[in-house]
Amino acid sequence: MTDVLDGPVGDVLDPLGDLDAADSQKATKNRAKVGSARPSNLLYNYGPGAIMDLPHFTVMPAGLDDWDRVWARRGSIPTVYAPRLLDAVRRFPGQFGVQELRPFPWAPKRNQASKEGDDLGVPSRVFPQWLRCTGCDLLAPLTRFDYVNTNPFRPDMARFEHPKCPGHRGKPSKVARQAVPARFLLACPDGHVDEFPYDWWVHEGGPCPAGVEQAPLKMTERTVGKGASATVHCGACGQSRPMNAAQGEAGRDKLPRCRGRHPHLGMFDSKGCKNASRLMLLGASNLWFAATQSIVVMPESESAGVVANGFGCALVAVAGHKRVEKYQDRLDRIREFLEDEDSELAAWSDEQLRTAVEQALTPEPTEEEVYEALEKWDPIELLVPEWNHLLQDPLGPQHEADKKSGLALTKQDVHAELEKRSVSRVLSIDRLRKVNAVVGFTRIDEMERANDMPARIAPLTRTGGPTWAVATEDRGEGIYLQLDEGAVGRWETKVEATELWEAHRAANERNFNARYSETSKDVDPDTRLLPPRYWLLHTLSHVLIREMAMYSGYSAASLSERIYAWKPTEDRPAAAGLMIITTASDSDGTLGGLVQLSRPDQLWRVTKRALERAKRCSSDPVCAQRTPKDPEDFLHGAACHTCAMASETSCERANRFLDRRFLVDLPGAAGLGFFG
Repeated sequence: MTDVLDGPVGDVLDPLGDLDAADSQKATKNRAKVGSARPSNLLYNYGPGAIMDLPHFTVMPAGLDDWDRVWARRGSIPTVYAPRLLDAVRRFPGQFGVQELRPFPWAPKRNQASKEGDDLGVPSRVFPQWLRCTGCDLLAPLTRFDYVNTNPFRPDMARFEHPKCPGHRGKPSKVARQAVPARFLLACPDGHVDEFPYDWWVHEGGPCPAGVEQAPLKMTERTVGKGASATVHCGACGQSRPMNAAQGEAGRDKLPRCRGRHPHLGMFDSKGCKNASRLMLLGASNLWFAATQSIVVMPESESAGVVANGFGCALVAVAGHKRVEKYQDRLDRIREFLEDEDSELAAWSDEQLRTAVEQALTPEPTEEEVYEALEKWDPIELLVPEWNHLLQDPLGPQHEADKKSGLALTKQDVHAELEKRSVSRVLSIDRLRKVNAVVGFTRIDEMERANDMPARIAPLTRTGGPTWAVATEDRGEGIYLQLDEGAVGRWETKVEATELWEAHRAANERNFNARYSETSKDVDPDTRLLPPRYWLLHTLSHVLIREMAMYSGYSAASLSERIYAWKPTEDRPAAAGLMIITTASDSDGTLGGLVQLSRPDQLWRVTKRALERAKRCSSDPVCAQRTPKDPEDFLHGAACHTCAMASETSCERANRFLDRRFLVDLPGAAGLGFFG
C-alpha cells in the first residue's frame, strides 16, 4: 500500500516537511496521511493529475517535482531495472531526460505503530477545492471549512467540516456538519482541468448585482424529471441558475474558455489554451487516462539489446554524466568506479560499456525529432523481443537464463489433440517479472484515440522534463500458447474475404469517426483495426481466462493477457501467440496454479471445455448473430459478458476485438471458426 499525503495548493508541496516544522506536530493529529492505495491503482487509475476518491473528500496526486522532495528524505533511492522499458519511456516527448525508473515512495511497516514509512508517501493536493456543506448547502472554497482528524492511525477519518452549521432552517447551531466536494469541473482535451466558476456561473459572467465581492453561494440538489439536478443560488442578490444548463453541446457555448490550468503542478500552462471548456462530473471515466508502457522482462532481449538508450541511462544513473564524459576514453576508470560502487554494470563487456558510453553522451534530440520518431514507432516493438525469446527452447525445467530478469521457463509437450488443432508450442512460465511505467496522462480521449497524442499528453513536471519515471514491478507466473503460423495465415486470408469481416471493418470506421478526437481526422481508421488473427487469439485468451479461473485457484479478475498477433512485415516475421499471466506486487510472487494447468493433459482439458462453452451463450441466438450494421459502431461481434468478455483488469483492449465466430463454428457462420 502507498500512503497519500495531502498539502496546500501552491508551487511547493511538501506536506511532511510542513508538519516537521509545525508546532502542531506535537499534538495527536495526522494532517499529512489522508489515505492509501495499491501501486497498481496509483499507476493506472490515480496517478499524477487524476482525482482520487477518499472516504470524505478527493485529492489529486501532485507532479514528480513534489515527489522529489519526498525522496530527498531518504539517503538512497531504489530503482527498477528494465532497460528496454526505459528506452521506450524515453521515446515520448519530454521524457528523453529520464535516466531511471523508480517505484512509488513507500516502505513496509513491521506493525501498525512502527514508523518505518512515515517519511514517505505520494504528495497530493485537495481537489476540487470547492466544497458543499451537507447541512446547509453552503457552497464555498475549503478555506471556509475546518480540517478534522485527531487520530494519527486513522487517515481515513480525515474530513472537512462546516463549524456551527445553521442547517436548512438557518438557526444558529453549535453542530459541525461534514462538507463534501462540489461535483462539477471544467476540462479540455489538452489535459487541463479547473474548478467550476460557480460565482461566475450564477451571475452569468458578470458581478453580483448586490455589489458583494464574495457573495455567499448555496448549491441545492433536487430529484426532478429525468434525474438529479443541482442549482446554484446567490445569497446576496437572490439569483439562481441550474447546472444542467451547462451540459451538452448547447451548454458548452455558455462556459468560459479554458485557462490552461494544471492543478497537479500548481500552475497554469505558460502557452495558455485555445480550447473551449467542457463540463465534467467528478468521477467521470474520461477525466483521466494513464499513458503507460509495460514489458515482461526477458533476458535475451535485455542483454542483446545493449543498443537501446536505456543502457546509457543505466550507466549515467550510477556513474553520473560528468564522470562518463570525463572518462569516456578511459573505460578502465569507469569500470573501476562501477566496481567500487558494487554495481552490476561492472560485469558488462568492453564493447557493451563503450556502446553505453556513446549512448550516454548522445545529445538530446529536438522536439521535432522526438515527434517524428514517435510517429514512426510501433508499440509492437515492445512485444517483439518477448516473442523472439519465447521462440527459444529453455535448456531445462524452470530454466532461468538471467537471474536479473526473473524469468524462468519450462517447455511442455503439446497434447496430441491440441496439436491437431494447430497449437504448436506450450511453455509454462514458472516465474516472471512485469514492469509498468507511466509517461503522462490525457483527458477526454485516451492515448490511442488521438493522432496528435504527443502534444496532448499532459506534463508531469513544471519545468523541463522529468529525470525519472514512476514504475511498478510485479512478479508472477503464467502459460504461453502458440498457434501454427501456416494454419493461422490460411485462416486469416479466408476470413478477410467474408462479409462478417467487412462489417467489422465498417464498424471500426464509424467508431473511429464518432469517438476519436477531432485532431485524428487525418488518420486512416483501418490502421487502428487489428487483424483477424488478433481477434482469434484475443477471443481464445478470454475464454481460457474464464475457464482457468475455475481450476487455477485465482479469480478471473486476477488473470491478465498479453497477445502476440501481427502480420509479417519487412522488419519482423508474423506472430500468433498468447500469454495468460497472474502477477502480484509483493516479492513472493504467486502460488503456481497456472503452471499446473500448462501440463499437457490439464491444458487440453481446460482448452476443450473452454471451446465447448464458447459454442453456447445464454444470450444466443442474439449474441451468436450479433453483427454491427450502420449506424452501429461497436467493436465486437458474437461476444458478451455472459460468454467471452472479461474484467477490466484482464483485458488489454477493453473488451474490443472479440468474436466467437472466429474461434468456433456458430449457427449461420459455419466454416469461420479456427477450431471448428
